[in-house]
Amino acid sequence: MARILFVIAPHNFRDIEYFVPKNVLKEAGHKVITASKVVDEVYGIESGKVDVEIHPRDVLVVDYDGIIFVGGAGMIEYISDFDFTHLARSFYEHGKVVAAICSAVGILAKAGILRGKRATGWKGISEIIEAGGAEYSSKEVEISGNIITARGPEAAKDFAEALLKVFANIRSKYE
Repeated sequence: MARILFVIAPHNFRDIEYFVPKNVLKEAGHKVITASKVVDEVYGIESGKVDVEIHPRDVLVVDYDGIIFVGGAGMIEYISDFDFTHLARSFYEHGKVVAAICSAVGILAKAGILRGKRATGWKGISEIIEAGGAEYSSKEVEISGNIITARGPEAAKDFAEALLKVFANIRSKYE
């Protein structure tokens, strides 16, 4: 099964955008690892607790099959963060799956990997998505090559199902 890196803000990430896809992927047998700027216990907007396993600077792209950036109010301040945009660009350049939901789609735009693609995300960052060269879509989920984007918490289940389909055909060399 695939080895997947989730990236969350160190505070106020959107619980449903993290836990729904994570649990769907884990139940399917995929290995899920969580990264954040703080390697400790972190909490979501609705008090969901996550034990962060790795700092973004310590991630080796070759050890993973894909990356998923989780939105929420806490992620807004990290849209231009070098560590996060560098990870998005590196995963993309290595041909890995790159996904984001809600405000975290801004990271993909700032990383320069949405040029010429259709992408969706939280309406509040539609200008950032368009400035990154993408056509903003109001769909719940958009798949453009190896990039998957989703609107927000209301799309968490559809996002999880799209991720499941994409990762279903990936047998990780890291097992």
